[in-house]
Amino acid sequence: MHNLKELKIWNKAMDLSVEVYKATSGFPKEEIYGLTSQIKRSAISIPSNISEGAGRNSNKEFIHFLGIANGSAYELQTQLIISNKLNLISNETLECLLKPIEEIQKMTYTFQNTLQRQYLEKA
Repeated sequence: MHNLKELKIWNKAMDLSVEVYKATSGFPKEEIYGLTSQIKRSAISIPSNISEGAGRNSNKEFIHFLGIANGSAYELQTQLIISNKLNLISNETLECLLKPIEEIQKMTYTFQNTLQRQYLEKA
């Protein structure tokens, strides 16, 4: 098991979730059950899956949940770009959100590879 509070990737994902909630707070009410809801679910899914993986008993399981978190990061990235194309968020807001998403994607990939090497060394 891993200590969540010490995982930089989890902390970054938590901060991203808060920023996403702030950015979507002004979305139209008719989007509350559509795009807004989907964006929030994707954002929350990232740190949630990192934490679930960290709480598992093996690196193999953690790698699996990091993969799910990474998929959610790509999903969130796409939804934010769509929001920008619909003029729901500005170019500036989009860029401020895409930067940490891309960092999380890179960190996830690197962390998965590190855990995979550790897993293979023990096998």
